[in-house]
Amino acid sequence: MLKVVNVSAHYGPLPVLRRVTFHVDAGEIVCLLGANGAGKSTLLKLISGVMKPSEGEIFFDGVPIHGQAPERIVRRGLVHVPEARQLFPNLTVLENLELGGYIHGRRSLSPGLAEVFDLFPILFERRRQKAGTLSGGEQQMLSIARGLMARPKLLMLDEPSLGLAPLIVDEIYATVQRLHASGTTVFLVEQNAMGALDLCRRGYVMETGRIVLAGSADELADHEEVQRAYLGRDYRHKWER
Repeated sequence: MLKVVNVSAHYGPLPVLRRVTFHVDAGEIVCLLGANGAGKSTLLKLISGVMKPSEGEIFFDGVPIHGQAPERIVRRGLVHVPEARQLFPNLTVLENLELGGYIHGRRSLSPGLAEVFDLFPILFERRRQKAGTLSGGEQQMLSIARGLMARPKLLMLDEPSLGLAPLIVDEIYATVQRLHASGTTVFLVEQNAMGALDLCRRGYVMETGRIVLAGSADELADHEEVQRAYLGRDYRHKWER
């Protein structure tokens, strides 16, 4: 579904990504692990069209999308939920959700709202409340729900656990599992390796703008460097795969 081939990117003269290659198949949850500053968020910006690669190619459903405008990429079904929520804080929950679905027209709003309110009942209760007054966990739910309003085939989530309490993180991850079970392909970008590896079947590790490891979740969890950098020696899986 998503194929990234030898993609590089620069901020001015500074290289940020160096010939990154990976893929996500339809129906998968694939994770990308990496420390802060590894280039993960930059990679998502390239895929979603917010930035342009300095070299390389990006394909979605077999169609090249590098160089396409972000709104065209969203129309194809590839949706990016950014790091740090990036909501419109002075708009209500409902208005944020409506903006997420605008690209498909007003007729699509009612069924889309029904689906996200079923997934996140708290957002229905808060629908008239300004987004900036929500808790951190509620804002993350709203950010994901806004992305779902665009009806994604593939949902890219950038650090959805960032800054949240463990119980809220578990709730967010359980939601990701439900989305996947309903047929949405997920590309999950995280520093929280323990949570990510418990969700996905397969993943990649990025360091200083390069993919340095790839394998199944079990292989990555058992890898000495991943354990040292992210997991600790007492890591154990929490979820049944």
